[in-house]
Amino acid sequence: MTDPDREPQIELFVKAGSDGESIGNCPFSQRLFMILWLKGVVFNVTTVDLKRKPADLNNLAPGTHPPFLTYNGDVKTDINKIEEFLEAMLAPPKYPKLAAKQRESNTAGNDIFAKFSAYIKNTKIDANDALEKGLTRAMQKLDEYLNSPLPDEIDANSMEEEKVSRRSFLDGNELTLADCNLLPKLHIVKVVAKKYRNYDIPSDMTGIWRYLKNAAARDEFNNTCAAESEIEMAYKDVAKRLAK
Repeated sequence: MTDPDREPQIELFVKAGSDGESIGNCPFSQRLFMILWLKGVVFNVTTVDLKRKPADLNNLAPGTHPPFLTYNGDVKTDINKIEEFLEAMLAPPKYPKLAAKQRESNTAGNDIFAKFSAYIKNTKIDANDALEKGLTRAMQKLDEYLNSPLPDEIDANSMEEEKVSRRSFLDGNELTLADCNLLPKLHIVKVVAKKYRNYDIPSDMTGIWRYLKNAAARDEFNNTCAAESEIEMAYKDVAKRLAK
């Protein structure tokens, strides 16, 4: 029998940056890093240099790219299953529950990264406008969600009908699993689209800007994030020049 009071032994393996040691650009690595940090559990992080993947790591998780983790010696490699597993194993009262209360919080912004990828990989100048509009439309939907009050923000006794949400994150004022999934991707979109397409998230998208500002103020996001130069470098060969 395992002792329920004993801290589990957890090691998270994430993609290394260009120097082989710092955190590299990988939204999935950051997603798991954020979840473990928010859970308040003790864990170790190992950065894996994909150019020189050590043999012992190959033996640990053959054919697997980071992120993956070991939990009391068991290797876990599927990101969605890892998230479910951590939520089940690191549960209240000892650890916080991180699942979003509103179902819509889990899907808000879920098409942004696909629209961004199509936009950034496109090389045809004629297609650029339509792809840019597609990305902006996806952003608009997220902005509307972030600015729409959630049920627990609406005061039934209030006379004011019109109300804009002031919440910090997708599902309220605390980070949830939904944020761990979306924020790393949204940050990449912001950095890369600006660098290679001179695209700024429109300034009137107050919900998104509030969201990014609140995330930047949190260690769980800031300290698990790759440097902007790493993110830009990761897309250097992906973001081709536009040509006729």
